[in-house]
Order: sequence, then structure tokens, then C-alpha cells
Amino acid sequence: MKKLGSVFREASENRIKDYLKESRSVFIISYSKLTSPDLSSLRQILKAANVRVFVAKNSIARRALKESGLDGLVKLIEGPCGLVFIKDEPVAVSKALCDFSKNHENLKLEGGFFGDNLLDAKDIQALAKLPSKEVLRAQVVMTLKSPINGLVMVLKGNLRKLVYCLQQIKEKKGK
Repeated sequence: MKKLGSVFREASENRIKDYLKESRSVFIISYSKLTSPDLSSLRQILKAANVRVFVAKNSIARRALKESGLDGLVKLIEGPCGLVFIKDEPVAVSKALCDFSKNHENLKLEGGFFGDNLLDAKDIQALAKLPSKEVLRAQVVMTLKSPINGLVMVLKGNLRKLVYCLQQIKEKKGK
């Protein structure tokens, strides 16, 4: 019969592995000296963005990351750390984390991974500065639309010049 502690460690490790399989990216945050109400408000903010925050013992988190093939993240886990599992786009989550860390200096972004790339804190802050997906799509549409608008304006200009020329000919013949 297993001890209760080992059962709890296995369950936590399996939960982290499951979350890693479901997630497109993971961020590691350090929350030392962050008050409990502040941590709860961070969880609520991230829950609204369809994100899971999971806090586990460092040894359990390290073991789960190693077994999932994310050895680069193991070195980032020191002190009280939380794993932020992101299913969707990480830009909105990185913005929320950066905004929260500006108001709460005790929250630090340690790093993470996105797709197959390991990220450090600067990379996460760079992600936060990107425009949202909708803005990027609008920019692409405007870029694709620009040459067509230019062609339409050139063709309108030629027609406009023809109309002005015909109007001046009419005025000269009318005099």
C-alpha cells in the first residue's frame, strides 16, 4: 500500500503532464512574497483568459517537465513557482501577466515555451507588446487592399481629368 504523500505527488505529476499535453505554451511565474488575495486576483484574471495556473512542489514540477521533454524549463523552477498553462494564443496571457507584474513587483516572469521554442522573461514581454490577433488580421487585410485602392484612385483620376477636359471644351464652344 502506498503512502498518501506519494499518491499525492503522483497525482500532481500526472496532472502537470496532462496539462502540458493540452497546452500550446507554458509560462513559469515566480510569486514569492505575493499576498494570497493578489494571487487569487491573478488566478481570476487568467481564468477569464481560459488559462490554468498550477502550483506544485518544485521537485514534482521538475520531474514532470523532465519526463515531458522540457529540460530547458527545469532550471527556471526555483522558489515558489507557478505553471501557467495556455491552450490558446499566448499574447493576451503575456499582456495580462506583464500588466499584473507592473502593479505587483513580487510577481516575476521566469520564462516558458511556445510551440517548440523556449522563452525567457524578455521574450514574454516582447509577446506582450505584440498587437492582438484581430489587429494583425486587420493590418494584413489593409496591406492586401492597398494596391487595389491605388489602382481605383488612378483610374478615377483619369476619368476625372477627362470630365474636366470635356467641360472646358464645352465652355469654350459655348462662348
